[in-house]
Amino acid sequence: MGKVVLISIACGTVALAAGLLIGHFGISSGPSWVKDVAKDVEESFVEKFMSEIDNIRIQENLKELTKVPHLATTAGDEQTARFILERWQDPQNGLDQAWTEEFMVYLSFPDRSNLNKVTVVSPLDAVLHTAREKEKTYTSDQDDPDVVQPYAAYSPAGHPKGKLVYANQGKPTDYERLNQTVDLRGTIAITRYGGAGRGAKAINAAPYGVIGVLVYTDPLDINDGLMSDSNETYPHSWYLPPSGVERGSFKTHYGDPLTPYLAAKEETYRIPTENITGIPPIPIQPIGFEDAYRLICELGGDEAPPEWQGAFNCSYNYGGPGFKPTSVFANSDVKLDIFNHGKLKNSSNVMGVIRGSVEPDRYIIYGNHRDSWVHGAIDPSSGTAVMMEVTRVLGRMVKQGKWRPRRSIIFGSWGAEEFGLIGSAEYTEQYFTKLSERTVAYINVDIAVFANDTFRASGMPSLQSVIFKATKQVDAPGLESMSVYDNWFQYSNRVSPAHGPIPKMGYLSGAGSDYAAFVHYLGITSLDMSYTYDKNKTKARIYPAYHTAYDTFDYASRFIDPGFVSHQAIAKTSGNILVRLADSLVLPLNSSDYAETLESYLNTAVNLYQNQLQMRNISMEPLKRAVLTFRSASAQLDRLILDSDLANETPLKVRRINDQLMLLDRAFLDPLAFPHKYAFRHLIWASSSAGQPTFPGLADAYANADSSGQSSDWDKVHHHLSVLSQAIEGAANTLADVI
Repeated sequence: MGKVVLISIACGTVALAAGLLIGHFGISSGPSWVKDVAKDVEESFVEKFMSEIDNIRIQENLKELTKVPHLATTAGDEQTARFILERWQDPQNGLDQAWTEEFMVYLSFPDRSNLNKVTVVSPLDAVLHTAREKEKTYTSDQDDPDVVQPYAAYSPAGHPKGKLVYANQGKPTDYERLNQTVDLRGTIAITRYGGAGRGAKAINAAPYGVIGVLVYTDPLDINDGLMSDSNETYPHSWYLPPSGVERGSFKTHYGDPLTPYLAAKEETYRIPTENITGIPPIPIQPIGFEDAYRLICELGGDEAPPEWQGAFNCSYNYGGPGFKPTSVFANSDVKLDIFNHGKLKNSSNVMGVIRGSVEPDRYIIYGNHRDSWVHGAIDPSSGTAVMMEVTRVLGRMVKQGKWRPRRSIIFGSWGAEEFGLIGSAEYTEQYFTKLSERTVAYINVDIAVFANDTFRASGMPSLQSVIFKATKQVDAPGLESMSVYDNWFQYSNRVSPAHGPIPKMGYLSGAGSDYAAFVHYLGITSLDMSYTYDKNKTKARIYPAYHTAYDTFDYASRFIDPGFVSHQAIAKTSGNILVRLADSLVLPLNSSDYAETLESYLNTAVNLYQNQLQMRNISMEPLKRAVLTFRSASAQLDRLILDSDLANETPLKVRRINDQLMLLDRAFLDPLAFPHKYAFRHLIWASSSAGQPTFPGLADAYANADSSGQSSDWDKVHHHLSVLSQAIEGAANTLADVI
């Protein structure tokens, strides 16, 4: 009997051991997806990626990208598109797939055989002065026959002639003030860049009877007052020379103007050209400050107020209207001869993709536009040169089998951005549903380097933590033992209630680059970044050669970023963020940082508006409760992420949390909230004219009601307050448990 027991025990022991071995090897050699699904970002890979970013390759990219002018849809643009496509299709360093997508878009061009002219003409029509039609040549780049004459895209053609007046920045308040002193009917207004959008300078002028507008860049706003090209401006420094002219799109809406809310494919319905909105109703033309100096210093009339004065060594007068009686231009008119014309043109987006291994249906999009006004070394080719280096390093690792992201990465080289963000807007319109449902984030690197002093980032607050993490891992260019993060903090910082002193991020509240359609139209979490200048050293509103014929490789390599080390820092930083968004098991997005911004906006709104609203029986309590609910829901989601061992949880739980984070910004979309703002649907980040750091729609509605005093306008404030409160409450519900 004992023998039988011993044999049974032995058999049981063997069976147990066998079971354990089978279980062990069965688990370890189970389906490969079990390990893949738990995949998280690898810090060693991030370090490896950054170590391979090469500043010399970025420099060579920029040299290639700026060989010829590449205005949208021209031969130079097509040449640049082929260069990018060939790189992305390279068998050693390219992407999984690359292709072009074509759109038929409506652009505006000057007539090369009949150049636009600005003249001063006597009462007998004798020409007393002609503004320069082509910028002065300092290097052979400016002599390229494909350098387009400075012009205002989407300005109508026309030949207005009238007495000149000075209208400062062309804001509504500027014309209102000027009209109190001067009869503006039949006049030509000269305005300086800044304060109002390009097209708005003419749109604001027309109701007062102004028949034409000139716009120039004042040396006070771009050159710190310097004006001489003999020793002060380019080619001696980065400052704009006197003949430099900022070109630009003068329409206020983004996207193709003939196909609103529709992708501009060849067969798409197009509205009649006379129905285009958001473009100048009267001719407008940009000129250099050397010509503006001649005109403004001869103006008669009363002296303009101190805040209207610029850098010229003369009094800026309103105009009589017209010139001083003692001027050589006395009794003369200014005449604009504008020959611009619109044309349907084929424009290409160059697209590339690295497919994700685990969640290929979740997209991280990285983009920049390709077209420029002339050579465009800084705008946009600095960003494209950086993007090409990021794709080279990541593409080679994919081709070598060393890496594949968890999520798919889409790269976009957008066409026709300079004409109003057209390529990116058409892309979002064509793929509206797919992008809305599947896109995690959009990274925009347009002008990668304005200057080489410090880092700057603008984006949704939920991206703050991943941006901070990346910038802490990148060395600040030219500085020993200092990170990009530390350098950034020195230049721009704030105190966060949750984090203490931290660098200060900006917000994407306007439509300055290709992030606009992703943020405002689709509600996709987005980021824009660059290296920039020290605002304590210069008052330049942007880098001085912006949109001029002087934005060349020579300018970039000598005055913006010698050695291309700031370009390299942006490539490392943007690539670091890209990899983390693509590879992290749980998306590195923080809803509590979003809550902090909403609370800041709320505090400002309460301080500015509550007393007046209470007097009109409009309560802010619903908004306060909504923000409090959002804070509670975000804290609860934070705890869930912190308390869960998500690498060992069911993949569906991770997916659910990631979807909550990914779709957060979509919850703030309301297509009816801004009926007078084309393609602006995001309640938190819409543009605002009120100039207050708070909810934009509420700020604008309040300012309008406070100005008019009409009860119907106060009703609109109450209505928007309800829209805003319910949207924030709805966003909080997306962060809470499913039920």
